[in-house]
Amino acid sequence: MRIALLSDEPAEIHGLLKQLLLARGHEILSFGAMATGEDCPWAPLAAEGARAIARGDCDEGVFLCWTGTGISIAANKITGIRAALCTDPETAAGARIWNHANVLCLSNRSLTEPVARTILDAWFDTEVGEQGAEGVRLLEGLRIGG
Repeated sequence: MRIALLSDEPAEIHGLLKQLLLARGHEILSFGAMATGEDCPWAPLAAEGARAIARGDCDEGVFLCWTGTGISIAANKITGIRAALCTDPETAAGARIWNHANVLCLSNRSLTEPVARTILDAWFDTEVGEQGAEGVRLLEGLRIGG
């Protein structure tokens, strides 16, 4: 699977995330600080990574910012993206099952090595399946302002 991996700022946890993704056999397409090692604005960065997924250049994404909140809000502006801020493995698994999330958002500030391992395991080991299909279908029918 090809993963869009991005962050708006460098953080120590990034090396571990790359290792874990590569160990699972994923190909990584890096954006922002993951590619350059330099700070960059989170909103356009999230849009760039999300568009790579929407176009089919990447299958899914792992996006990070200081809290994980901003990057998830910005990514969700792109049609076809269902970005979920996950702080524990149960939330990551639930986001896959019920929301068919295709972007995992994480916090540079609070993510630790053991938590990163368990969240990535839950994310990639949980099948999307049919359980959340009706909710996702209804979500696609929502319109801004309506």
